[in-house]
Amino acid sequence: MTSGILVVGTISTEDQDAVIGVVKGLEEAFNAKDPVALSGQYTEHTSWTNAKGTRLDGREAIAEFSAVALKNFLSDSFARYDVVKMLEVAPDVIAVNVVQTPLDSAGGVVDGPGGAALYVIAKRADGWYIAAGQNMAVDRTR
Repeated sequence: MTSGILVVGTISTEDQDAVIGVVKGLEEAFNAKDPVALSGQYTEHTSWTNAKGTRLDGREAIAEFSAVALKNFLSDSFARYDVVKMLEVAPDVIAVNVVQTPLDSAGGVVDGPGGAALYVIAKRADGWYIAAGQNMAVDRTR
């Protein structure tokens, strides 16, 4: 499952798969326009900066912002999230580079800006979650 992903550190295959699962859960929630499922990928006290530079602190803030954004300016936006690198920061803490490719509602790649995200994903007693991160719009024509 992790073929083509640069892995730095001693991250077990099980942990790699769990981290990819968090990213895929985020992708699925974004594409389904489900703010509850989307915010559920984050820790309770997360810090997230979106592609517009807005910092959201806490799972509840992410859910509130996403509920509006996914119904309005992101309603016709879909994406594929590909993990390209995992870096072991500390035991049970992994920095993850993700490339976001814009899609149409059927899953086909479309023209337009993509994204690059850095997630800090940490293991908690009940699973892996995004503890912090930042998203950045990327001009794919350059």
